[in-house]
Amino acid sequence: MKIRKNDTIVVVAGKEKGKKGKVRKALPKENKIIVEGVNLIKRHSRTRGAARQAGIIELEAPLHCSNVMLLCDKCGKPARVGFRFLDDGRKVRICRSCSEVID
Repeated sequence: MKIRKNDTIVVVAGKEKGKKGKVRKALPKENKIIVEGVNLIKRHSRTRGAARQAGIIELEAPLHCSNVMLLCDKCGKPARVGFRFLDDGRKVRICRSCSEVID
């Protein structure tokens, strides 16, 4: 999966199109991510001791990785992600539009 935790992304498809956010959690087995403030859903919950408040709470639902693009820090545009091996043997992610190293 080309998107990792703490990356800044832009949603490019779906009802949340155009929104930006930071990746809170990556779910690589399902090929999904959870983004802060994007794809909010409402759930009704009961109290469970003193741990949780009862009522309607808003949670972030997972988004599929194909619906988001990584926001490049250098060029500031949504970028396709590629991989390159550096001289010291490390594998790093690169921005396809400006060829800068993301990691």
